[in-house]
Amino acid sequence: MLAKAEARYVRTSPQKVRLVIDMIRGQRAGAAINILRGTNKRIAPMIEKVLRSAIANAESRSNDIDVDRLFVSEAYVNEGPRMKRIRPAPMGRAYRYQRRMAHIVVKVSEKKTGENQ
Repeated sequence: MLAKAEARYVRTSPQKVRLVIDMIRGQRAGAAINILRGTNKRIAPMIEKVLRSAIANAESRSNDIDVDRLFVSEAYVNEGPRMKRIRPAPMGRAYRYQRRMAHIVVKVSEKKTGENQ
């Protein structure tokens, strides 16, 4: 049983999000929420929201789901579109810079009773 949740067009760099996503990949769902609560990164509450949404999606898909056995089977970040901006520079020039966006995907599945953690 696989349930998925994603947040698209999140206004932060995918590189920064991957630092936090790598910490929860493969963890039990409850442990992953605790890790995100203790993480001192600006994006952690957003990832927690996506994880809670994936857990809720798993519960709504099937009534016989045990939430305690859910774990983060997949978690990854894709790059979204970039917003091109211009910053004034000396002597009438303009420097271009890019504001990046990320698409966060979290998938949870239920561990079988015989599997090791």
